[in-house]
Amino acid sequence: MKEGVIKFRCHWNKDKPLPLNILNDIIHWRNHLFSINFIGADNDGIGFGNLSIRYKDNQFIISGSQTSINEKADEKDFTLVTSFDIEKNLIQCKGPVKASSESLTHAAIYSVCKEANAVIHIHNLNLWEKLKNKVPTTPDYAEYGTPELAQEIIKLFETSDIINKNILVMGGHPEGIISFGRSLEEAIQVIENYL
Repeated sequence: MKEGVIKFRCHWNKDKPLPLNILNDIIHWRNHLFSINFIGADNDGIGFGNLSIRYKDNQFIISGSQTSINEKADEKDFTLVTSFDIEKNLIQCKGPVKASSESLTHAAIYSVCKEANAVIHIHNLNLWEKLKNKVPTTPDYAEYGTPELAQEIIKLFETSDIINKNILVMGGHPEGIISFGRSLEEAIQVIENYL
């Protein structure tokens, strides 16, 4: 399946954007990631990459599905994931746009890592090839956006040193890399340290 296709059941409550004062930081860093080609669109116009911040408890604000193709993001490009169930392959969100196709992946990290307040998913083939199986890596059979991938990420927190590295390679998703941190700036710095 092509990148950007939502594979989970999405219960979307269309709603107005969150207040700009809550979104200023995520908009800034999302536009930075676009400017350095870590998120954007492929040659077929399919968007790739996304980012999120913890809102409260296990709720989080995430970039919307197919919004990474926009050169500049604004408040209409983000939605609030209000609840999720990895086992049931379910995301509930509210906002002006549906949640990113990678929402279950972000949900997995927030659910097991209380220190994580930000998650980013970028594409970079050179870095992916350099880091695959050198940092925590999910199995090749775990496709992006699936409960299997979310469960494999949870396993990495139990079986690897991911909590010390704050980065993982998506083995079954060429180019896909995920980092996390206490802030978006920290999550981006993790990736930049490996470049």
